[in-house]
Amino acid sequence: MPLHDPTWRDAFPALATLEPAAARQLAEAADRVGLPAGAAVFRPGDDCRAYLMVLEGTVKVATTAENGREIVLYRVGAGETCVLTTSCLMACADYEAEGVAETPVAALALPRAAFRAMLTDSPVFRDFVFSSFGARLTGLLALIQEVAFQRIDRRLARLLLDRATGPGDLAATHHDLATELGSAREVVSRHLKEFERRGLVRLGRGRVALADPGGLARLADRTD
Repeated sequence: MPLHDPTWRDAFPALATLEPAAARQLAEAADRVGLPAGAAVFRPGDDCRAYLMVLEGTVKVATTAENGREIVLYRVGAGETCVLTTSCLMACADYEAEGVAETPVAALALPRAAFRAMLTDSPVFRDFVFSSFGARLTGLLALIQEVAFQRIDRRLARLLLDRATGPGDLAATHHDLATELGSAREVVSRHLKEFERRGLVRLGRGRVALADPGGLARLADRTD
């Protein structure tokens, strides 16, 4: 089904100067798709058939180790693309991680053949793809450095500050936080209880209240 709605351009300003022929190709080949919250976008072993460009919502991409420990690699929000999808399309490989719609998602799906043709024929589209790929790859390298070299208590403090909404409160289980950090639930629970003992947080069932955001910020920013 041709893509007649031109509002997709608002989400991807980098494609505003797309060559006329490439713009027509994208409009004719791409489909607008919608997914409900919780839907699987892709799973490990799935064939990668289309280049996804998210218009609305958020897709969480995570991987699970052999020991069952899960870690969130990144999220794809409005105006973004998935680096794993790009990699799979260029390498003719299957997915090795899972993508799940965290919220209702609207996206453009550009079939594999059209993606490859546009990558060859359109300098603007090619620059967009590789720029998005490079930016996301930089984020993944930063994640590796955090997991490998930063103390878990500082990473946890920063995560709580980043995820907090409203008056310093967030809905998250210990398992959710461990998945975000790539750590074990028991390790996160131990640090949260220590944070509570120090007056930094108040723990509830499925919730964490930030009692001392300033203290958490000082802990997150420590370099010793």
